[in-house]
Amino acid sequence: MRKRCVQSILTVFLCSCILIGCGVPDNLPVNMGIQETQEEIVSLGLTPEFNYEVPVSTPNIIVDQIGYAADSSKVAVFRGEILPDTYHIIDAQTEEVVYTGTLESKGSSGKQQDEVCYGDFTDFTEPGTYYLQAKIIGRSYSFVITDNPYEEIFRASLKQYYYNRCGFTLSTELAGSAAHNACHTNLAQLKEDATVQLDVSGGWHMDENGNRDVIEGCEAVNSLLLTYELYGDIFTDDIGIPESGNGIPDIMDEIKYEIDWLLKMQDSKSGAVYAAVSVIDNQMPSYILYTENITMDATIQFAATMAKFSYLYQSYDRAFATQCLKAADRAYRYVGQYLADVSEEAYFFAAAELYRATGNYSYRTVAQDFLLKSEQIDMDNDSVFLGSTTYLSTKQKVDVALCERVIKILLKEVEEIAYTAKNAAYLTDGNKEQDNNSELLKKMARLTVVDHVITNHEYATVLENHMHYFLGRNEQSISYIDVAGSRNYESLDKKMGIMKQIDLNAEFILMLSAIEEGILTEE
Repeated sequence: MRKRCVQSILTVFLCSCILIGCGVPDNLPVNMGIQETQEEIVSLGLTPEFNYEVPVSTPNIIVDQIGYAADSSKVAVFRGEILPDTYHIIDAQTEEVVYTGTLESKGSSGKQQDEVCYGDFTDFTEPGTYYLQAKIIGRSYSFVITDNPYEEIFRASLKQYYYNRCGFTLSTELAGSAAHNACHTNLAQLKEDATVQLDVSGGWHMDENGNRDVIEGCEAVNSLLLTYELYGDIFTDDIGIPESGNGIPDIMDEIKYEIDWLLKMQDSKSGAVYAAVSVIDNQMPSYILYTENITMDATIQFAATMAKFSYLYQSYDRAFATQCLKAADRAYRYVGQYLADVSEEAYFFAAAELYRATGNYSYRTVAQDFLLKSEQIDMDNDSVFLGSTTYLSTKQKVDVALCERVIKILLKEVEEIAYTAKNAAYLTDGNKEQDNNSELLKKMARLTVVDHVITNHEYATVLENHMHYFLGRNEQSISYIDVAGSRNYESLDKKMGIMKQIDLNAEFILMLSAIEEGILTEE
């Protein structure tokens, strides 16, 4: 009975506390007879964890966070469970409505299967800074409309390689906050024989530790060389590197800096090529450099890249171009002794480049034999794509029927890329996780080459749509380009950026060059 009374009293007390809205009423004595010293409460091990992740809020009106060229196609993506019929363009300076558009349904997309609509405001061309706004779903990030919204990004992407120079002092005048003294200038130990030390200074850093890699360097150079070959007229001599003003386009000067390093990586006796330079204890004054062992992959990639460079650089320095061509031939001949260990695709690429540069029929035979015996020419493979492009563009004698076959394969692949992108919610083939940027850039490289040959308006639009995607018109509203956009990858995951990755940045420049040429041509 006493137990029930105690329970009743406690229940009434607790109820009164709840009704009052706080733990203890103001008119009660402070101590209420409770002693200050209390026994320690023993936990049962069921302490709750309040570790909730706050959902990231992203706009439901998705735009390119940099902007749109005044005379280009302009499309925003609208999403939500319920969407309005119209939207407005608001001047960011005056807050006035300057345009009203209607939405076009695209279906459903995204993890929640939201309704997706497009707002096409291509006919609005007035330069300025704006944002989009609609009932129910709110507003977009701000963006600009101008003649060339990507000029600054274009120059920054090119200069990224200067910032990554190894063994070179970057001045405050040219590099700003990225300035530093020459790094990694010590001799490097040969990994398989520490008594051998080599001067392998120079080249581009491939990561934050200062490592340099032959294959990755060659891949970046190949894309940059292809870009220069297709769009050479748009490259200037004034982006702000030490070589600016020397009469050679800065893109070629920057490529040459990597080429100088690649030449150091070739063994002077055999012609084979060391794979990489690794840095141990990079943050310590007593850091160690290792020259990684010779590999067939590095050697054959070196051969192809040096031959490609020599062909395109000969008008600037014929003697140096010849030196590079000889180095390419030596590397090619070395791997010829170990063909069982060499990729057929990479061997074909090297042969195609050497044939264009020299006209030697032995190279032509290797290149044509590969294309003829291949039942399906795999354009997804970078070596096959680059080698095929070179074979098609050479002034040397070629098999015309074989060229027609290669062109048909390229056209078919590009048509599939364009069709898939056109019918995707965000007008690209980006996946839900948005982690396939490298695949998208690879596809754009193929499309860029074909668009350069046949100048198809649809292909140009696909290229622009991928530019919009990388600059924030994607499901997560993320800009993957350095210091560009309101919601930038750098505040989310620093590994996601395009410009920070040497090879991806080169393919991005290829795509951006095609867009730049289109903008300049329209002007």
